[in-house]
Amino acid sequence: MAYGSNLARDRFACYLAGGRPEGAMRHYTGCRDARPARDERPVTLPGGVYFAFNSLTWGGGMAFYDAELPGRTAARAYLVTREQFCDVMAQEMRREAGENPDLSQALATGRQRVGPGHYETVLKVGERDGHPMLTFTAPHGAGRAVLNAPSAPYLTMLARGLRDAHGWRTGQVAAYLRACPGARDVWSEPAIAALLRRADTAAAASAPRVALQAMFSAFRPGPGLPLEPAAG
Repeated sequence: MAYGSNLARDRFACYLAGGRPEGAMRHYTGCRDARPARDERPVTLPGGVYFAFNSLTWGGGMAFYDAELPGRTAARAYLVTREQFCDVMAQEMRREAGENPDLSQALATGRQRVGPGHYETVLKVGERDGHPMLTFTAPHGAGRAVLNAPSAPYLTMLARGLRDAHGWRTGQVAAYLRACPGARDVWSEPAIAALLRRADTAAAASAPRVALQAMFSAFRPGPGLPLEPAAG
């Protein structure tokens, strides 16, 4: 269950198959099982997201889920194996993938702390189609966290995920992100909206060049076709 930057499908794919997300300062090794998620669906959860501590991958605050915050959290449910879930959690904490911690307490009670790290408290937030819906967050809520505003690249990645998973427009994305504790004292809705428009403009500007490059790379002269105009 993703509620932060992993709302974006291509960013989550770096956890599964390895790679470096756009705007990030880190390359991910991937899971033991690198296959893509078998299914994905947009969902909402009770509670909210806050930004705290400092990300070595993005700079600025990281997103955490707090079920006690007012409102609803936009999330994305990925259907992955238990092994993949454990490997994603290990990579989030900059550990080697490959361990399978016992999650029976989380499945039975809805909550389990499996390690000392910021993202090693596992929550069961529901069930869907017979599968438990699990996510991980900090062991404490927003009230006890050292809040810290997110960076522009991180907000851009979250915005991409919100648009991709939920189909939100720029104004709705900006209002949602600005309302999160940790962001609201630094980022305004107009500033977030401007950030997203700049990202859209940059993406649109690069698309024709990519398409043109692909067209020429696909071109191969056929038999008898000259590469230069014939003289005379």
